Order: sequence, then structure tokens, then C-alpha cells
Amino acid sequence: MRILGLDYGSKTVGVAVTDPLRLTAQGVEIIRRKHPVKIRKTIARIKELIEEYDVEKIVLGLPLNLDGTAGERVTKTKAFGELLKAKTGLEIIFEDERLTTVEAQEILIDLGKSEEEWDEYIDMVAAVVILEQYMASHGEEDKEEKED
Repeated sequence: MRILGLDYGSKTVGVAVTDPLRLTAQGVEIIRRKHPVKIRKTIARIKELIEEYDVEKIVLGLPLNLDGTAGERVTKTKAFGELLKAKTGLEIIFEDERLTTVEAQEILIDLGKSEEEWDEYIDMVAAVVILEQYMASHGEEDKEEKED
């Protein structure tokens, strides 16, 4: 069983998934929507990915402010997480995503991508970073869960 990582934004959702052994995270895609409030197709696509990759839980980036406080984006992300939980029945784990976009930008620079190309990849790479961060801090717990 795999873990799905999501970087939720007002117009996009970056998607990443672990390998079956939960050792690595790979970018899958960026789900784009034309209207920030229209989420039905986004949820439908996430459900397809859950089935395709045999996902058992979701790690959702939580966009805290740099000082650790919660703003409007946190409220929207938590509401999205609750909707995801209701529609998929899966556990939703919120992972602090502060500075993941900066790290994603550094990765894209290292890969030789120009700023003009960032829109094609940034949210997906941020989802990978969020998922890797979760795996680094919870990897042993996940291994113990799988063994039980």
C-alpha cells in the first residue's frame, strides 16, 4: 500500500506517491482547475489515483505561516482535507509545508529548469518534498503499522 502526497492550492493540486515499500516518493501530476471553488473534478481525479496506486492514506501539506501560525490558507486546506476524508474514507495526515516551495524551486534549478518552466512542475515537486518530509519523520512508525 502506498501513501499519496498532496500540495493543495487555490488552482492546482500537486500529486506525489510513494513506491510500494515507502522508500521513495515520485511526482505524479498536477491537477489544475479553472475555478478555485469548483473541486468535484479534483476529488474525482484524486479518487482515480488512489485506486490506480493502491493508496491507503494521504499526506496533505499544511501551509502554515513562517512563524507557525495558521492563516486563511490553513483553514481552506483543512476543509479540503475533511472533504477528502469524507469522499475517500482514507486517513488524512497534515504535514507542515513551510518552505517546501522554496525547496522545490531549488530542485528545479538543480535540474536545469528555467523559471518559465516552473509552473509545469513546481506543485508536483512540492508534493514530493512534502511526502519525503513525512516519510523522513514518520517512516519507522509506518513500517511498524505495516508489520502489525
